[in-house]
Amino acid sequence: MSDSKPTKKSPTPLRLGHTLDFMSVVWATNHALEKTSKRMESTVGLTAPQRMVLRIIGRFPGIAPARLAEILRVHPATLSVALKRLEGRGLVDRTPDPEDRRSVRLSLSPAGRWYDVPSDTTVEAAIERALSRVPKAHVDTARKVLQTIIEELESQSTAAE
Repeated sequence: MSDSKPTKKSPTPLRLGHTLDFMSVVWATNHALEKTSKRMESTVGLTAPQRMVLRIIGRFPGIAPARLAEILRVHPATLSVALKRLEGRGLVDRTPDPEDRRSVRLSLSPAGRWYDVPSDTTVEAAIERALSRVPKAHVDTARKVLQTIIEELESQSTAAE
């Protein structure tokens, strides 16, 4: 007779079908991103999207807001709200575009540059660690799948407008 306690078996995962199984993973990814982003806000002082904005501006000093919105695949008005918050916190500087005074260029302030460094506690670092455990060909395929899903979802929303 053994004194060991019986172990609970993990329930057999439900098979939802090809599409719903995939969507379940996408939803779980979205939830994990949001949860980690909220944790980042309390520990690092920025949400994951805010940090992404800072990191891109850091890589492309003088970038135009419209180009940044294209890279992030967000509406310029959505980005404008985020930029105003970051500018209000003294992390982003807007300067007039020397070629077109109606436009602005973005750069990081000294305080913003402080955030533009690798950090182990960010969404970015977690994704980098995860991607390092997967063959590059799989990452490329996953990117293509996600890009195809984005294109399909965007074409539906454009058709509905």
